[in-house]
Amino acid sequence: MTSPSVIVWFRQDLRLADNPAVQAALVHKLPIIPVFIEDTETKAPYSNGGGATRWWLHHSLAQLAKDLEACGSRLILKRGSPRKVLVDLAAEAGAQFLHWNRCYEPHVISRDTEVKQSLVKQGLQVSSHNGSLLCEPWEIQTKTGGPYQVFTPFSRAVREHPVPVPLPAPRKLPAPEEWPSSLKLEEFRLLPRIKWDAGFYEAWTPGTTGAQRELKRFAKSAVRDYKIDRDRPDHHGTSRLSSCLHFGELSPRQIWHEVCAALGEDPERPQVAEPYLRQLIWRDFGHHLLYHFPQTVTTPLREDFARFPWKNNSANLRAWQRGLTGFPIVDAGMRELWHTGWMHNRVRMIAASFLIKDLLIPWQAGADWFWDTLVDADLANNTLGWQWVAGCGADAAPYFRIFNPVTQGTKFDPEGAYVRRWIPELEQLPEKFIHAPWEAPAEILKPAGIKLGSTYPRPLVDHNEARKSALEALQSMKNKSAE
Repeated sequence: MTSPSVIVWFRQDLRLADNPAVQAALVHKLPIIPVFIEDTETKAPYSNGGGATRWWLHHSLAQLAKDLEACGSRLILKRGSPRKVLVDLAAEAGAQFLHWNRCYEPHVISRDTEVKQSLVKQGLQVSSHNGSLLCEPWEIQTKTGGPYQVFTPFSRAVREHPVPVPLPAPRKLPAPEEWPSSLKLEEFRLLPRIKWDAGFYEAWTPGTTGAQRELKRFAKSAVRDYKIDRDRPDHHGTSRLSSCLHFGELSPRQIWHEVCAALGEDPERPQVAEPYLRQLIWRDFGHHLLYHFPQTVTTPLREDFARFPWKNNSANLRAWQRGLTGFPIVDAGMRELWHTGWMHNRVRMIAASFLIKDLLIPWQAGADWFWDTLVDADLANNTLGWQWVAGCGADAAPYFRIFNPVTQGTKFDPEGAYVRRWIPELEQLPEKFIHAPWEAPAEILKPAGIKLGSTYPRPLVDHNEARKSALEALQSMKNKSAE
């Protein structure tokens, strides 16, 4: 007869430290079966990760497997319908309990509800936990009992909940006498067949080891100047922890307390750390909105934007994707994205604004591209970010706020270091023209080896004219709404 055991279902929580599901499993004092399941059944918008996130997932799972082995355990890999896999695994392992940490994507909530119902019918005790957020989406409510749609009051409400001290990783996990069968990680085929990922290896070390190293680097050397440096893509002033948070290699609680400890600040009353910690709350805000407004994955929260007169210009979209718009700050960002799977947040806003408001291409097209190319592609944050820039989401920037890519580049990359790094064909251009090469006279362009329209493209649009067109499109939408 198979001895009783506990299943821990890993998902977006690929760590052992401060993992509520693991801690809850240990309480039973039974053998623990850690499992990760590649879901091949769920079919919904954004239910499958893009190429960049699949690359990260492969390496993060490999690190988790090593971490488990160091605790005397191992990671069981399965593929198929999670409901069927878990039912079969529970029968094979004699499991009496199942623990997992919650995810908040609409299709995952639906799937998990079905999984729980099926397993409870099989006699298992099933428990889910919060391993990803500072506060659950349903814990924070307005005075009328509804969801927040404005960040500032949401942030104040979150701050009323103290951030618990994170729990350390267990030194040992009880193992079963016999392990269930498992696939090999290579059988998931997460890595690209065509080797376009060389730049990823240069930029990242997925997994808990790399995550902890990046957190300590940020907490010790960058968080103090975060308020100033976060908008400078030519500086290493951001945390670069978005992928670690998405895959759960770090919890927000770990980051919160590590940053405060490095600054010697009280976690409940931080001052210098406050600008960065607000970003963790902003992340919670994105999950709050996704949970309460699941339709926003594909449709605007502001319904009037469904009537916006977009232009589906495939050639312009392709130029934007390839970093060939003729606007250096935009192109630098898109090339950084393609090479590393990541883009500086300020440049994300500039690039998104250009696609939506200069080219009048629907925000969903940008969201799709980011989903496939970002190593930190997260449905809640991706949806919130794109709707914020488009002016059609919660607490969004007004549509008439249209970034000028030249002035944005001049302000946030004043010496052109970021542009020169990602657009080497402009490397010899003087600082005065680095963000507007079309304004440079021939006697400047020729020695720099630049031939507009050949070595570097001319601008796709005239920004001033594009701005007028965007505002006219906005007025057209308002007129339709009033009819």
